[in-house]
Amino acid sequence: MSNENKHFSIKNWSEDDQPREKLLYKGKNVLSDAELIAILIGSGSRNESAVDLCKRILQQNNNQLHQLQKQTIQQLMQFKGIGEAKAITIVAALELAKRLQLSETKELTKINSSADACKLMQPLIGDLPHEEFWVLLLNNSNKVVYKLQLSKGGLTQTIVDIRLIYKTALEHLATAIILVHNHPSGQLNPSQADNDITQKIKKAGNTLDIKLLDHLIITQKDYFSFADEGIL
Repeated sequence: MSNENKHFSIKNWSEDDQPREKLLYKGKNVLSDAELIAILIGSGSRNESAVDLCKRILQQNNNQLHQLQKQTIQQLMQFKGIGEAKAITIVAALELAKRLQLSETKELTKINSSADACKLMQPLIGDLPHEEFWVLLLNNSNKVVYKLQLSKGGLTQTIVDIRLIYKTALEHLATAIILVHNHPSGQLNPSQADNDITQKIKKAGNTLDIKLLDHLIITQKDYFSFADEGIL
């Protein structure tokens, strides 16, 4: 390694700029996202420190980790100073973060509000590039006994099988259900197709005495609840 490259390695930064030492002596919570990612990649390029490189990567992803998480290895390698090994490290770390969030939500089995349902499902479908339709099956204690992925693709392209919903609900002795689907566009307002399928599923459930508690539309950052809005 040349002297110029060594100058930009973590070991040769001033003490205040060394994210590893900063984490060790000041704690992980004081580090910025860029500093945490810099620890992963270890060094920057010939003319750019690891922290500056990571700041630039984040800036081009609107400083959003959720957006960075969508980047492929090939896309990350377009940044000077990010080779295949560093790109793999970033992708692996962000995937672990996502899985940690999913493992934490597994403990949330009781649904007391629309926010609880969103917390359970947003890590699964909130940032997908395509639409998915899910059904949460609940027992009489409002605990989720099963999550049913009903379809992929928009409601206009994919038939939502109402018979399958209630067949599965009866098999699991569910007394209530919650519909959940995502809008990759980020638009929260329900479409006419969303309204129509909600009413059809609700009507079918009334016949079987299985209550439709809510229908959530989830985006990467927010959600819309039919029940909260009083339009169920």
